[in-house]
Amino acid sequence: MKSAILWALGALNVLLAIVLINKFVPEQRAVAQVGRPSDYIMVPAQINGISGGVVIIVDTSKGELSAMSYNDAQNLLEPMPKIDLNQVFKVGGGIGPGPGANKLKPR
Repeated sequence: MKSAILWALGALNVLLAIVLINKFVPEQRAVAQVGRPSDYIMVPAQINGISGGVVIIVDTSKGELSAMSYNDAQNLLEPMPKIDLNQVFKVGGGIGPGPGANKLKPR
């Protein structure tokens, strides 16, 4: 009987030591990626002046618009410069009434 109680107390001490060690060991945390991959929308298009097709690419995470066309003569893809859509939408893209629109007088 004394032997069983001694083993039980020894097991309890080991369990308490494990709980005490876990209290002071920093926990393992999963941290999400800071820069996640972008989401893209790609649309095929035909543009005047370009013989081959064009793929318009919108990067929804960064707010950029770009395009790529295929050059049949040289067998390569030609990227076009990126456009920052945030600046385009901030300015309005040139769409809307002119500067004198507010000065119209009613009849």
